[in-house]
Amino acid sequence: MSRKSRIETALGMLVAAWIKIRQVMFECKDPIEISLGEFETYWPYIDNVWVKQRSNSSKEGHCTTDYYMCRLRRPTHRTSETRPLPEGKRPRKKRTREGGVCNFQIKVVRFEGAYSTVTIARTPGSSCAHSHSLDHIDGVKRNSGLMEFARKEAVKGYLPSSIYTKFQEEPEKLAEAGGKFCTVTDVRNVSAKWRIQNPEVKLVPHDGYEYQKGHGIVRIGRANGNSESAGELGPLKPSLDTPLPPDTLQFPQFSLEFLAPYLPKDDGKRSFPHVTLSYASSMDSKISLLPGMQTVLSGPEAKLMTHYLRSRHDAILIGVGTVLADNPGLNCRLEGAGGFGGLGRMWQPRPVVIDPTGRWPVHPESRILRTAVEGKGKAPWVVVSPGAQIHPQTLMMLKGYGGDFLRIVEFNQHWRLRWEAILRSLASEGIKSVMIEGGGTVLSELLNPEYTEFIDSIIVTVAPTYLGSGGVGVSPDSKRDGQGKPNAALNPRDVKWMPLGQNVIMCGKIKSNTIDGDS
Repeated sequence: MSRKSRIETALGMLVAAWIKIRQVMFECKDPIEISLGEFETYWPYIDNVWVKQRSNSSKEGHCTTDYYMCRLRRPTHRTSETRPLPEGKRPRKKRTREGGVCNFQIKVVRFEGAYSTVTIARTPGSSCAHSHSLDHIDGVKRNSGLMEFARKEAVKGYLPSSIYTKFQEEPEKLAEAGGKFCTVTDVRNVSAKWRIQNPEVKLVPHDGYEYQKGHGIVRIGRANGNSESAGELGPLKPSLDTPLPPDTLQFPQFSLEFLAPYLPKDDGKRSFPHVTLSYASSMDSKISLLPGMQTVLSGPEAKLMTHYLRSRHDAILIGVGTVLADNPGLNCRLEGAGGFGGLGRMWQPRPVVIDPTGRWPVHPESRILRTAVEGKGKAPWVVVSPGAQIHPQTLMMLKGYGGDFLRIVEFNQHWRLRWEAILRSLASEGIKSVMIEGGGTVLSELLNPEYTEFIDSIIVTVAPTYLGSGGVGVSPDSKRDGQGKPNAALNPRDVKWMPLGQNVIMCGKIKSNTIDGDS
């Protein structure tokens, strides 16, 4: 499922539907980055899909990678006609699972640091999708989360038929946990070992249940207030009803369809990421009243649109000047994003800071890193030149938060890095789309002709105000034609203007249709 599809599916329900979490982890279309606690909660309910192949660990022990293949990649067993059965033993009626029907493979990378994370992603040799549905695999194998719940009930001395009856009373929860095909035999098998070890224990039905001839275990009424409530499978389905942070933004209730032609699309391989320039500007093309001064130009509707745009991109890129001036969080705060009611770091883009000389004093108290520790965003990647002096402790500290420094060998004069090299490096790290938000130097540079073939779209929020000649402007260098006459520096195509609250949004395309294999 594409990033757009995930967002549209989550509307209204967000991540409240537990079954969708299993489905996202089953499909694994995009890398899933979650906390260690979330992994330990959700993985047991999807582990029936996978069989572990091998594990690798880093020398320092901070990173472990487990490789899994789909359970249907190989058959369960092979029948042997040459091996005779012992005398008096009947052959087992075991179904031979078809083998070689699914080549879906994943790797699970556990990283332990200041914020321990688990990333689940397809391996390079994997198929793009399973050859079967999640329901099919649930019918083949039960997950350990479901069976562990049955085992915990069994060791309390409850009858398997009573446990199964409670399962069946809440079919929605049972199905969401992967137990649609669960049978009383499954429950009996789980409880058999404990029953053998404790033969003297008399098994009983749950409080409020009894055996009735011809009906089996049936519910007879509610238990009293001091007893366990009948028919409630609370532990079976982990609760997602955690309070949302106070800075959570409501998902836009107004249409944003006008943005669709200018957003990233999952339509084939590209050498470079989809790049969107997006910023707020005054009527006189200024983005700030003074250098280093934070200036609010977006209304509430445009603010929601900006966070929606962040959710649709893999990374947000800004210059070091903006980081030093604003101390931004660079995350998506929409309800349904990771840290705001969503799974893991769902919809959270990777912050990328362009800092050629290493000016930014990376510190645990910076807002970007605090956001990462709180699980509300990702740690930043800092792009530096070969000459930047980075202290080893700073490097290890940033890596501990899940971030990193990226050294770009190719750079221009005056410590300006080559954008072609930067974008190619991001693409090699799995970044398929980048939203560039500032500051003025970065935006103005990228609007020049030598970079326009790397820029796909531009989305500008225009505010009804003039900031004056002292403000920080965004503008490419002046251009002249072959005869030396002044000429327009840039002409976006397929331009669309859309009123949005007190602002007007200008959308346009910059890169030509045929560049980089796109059409």
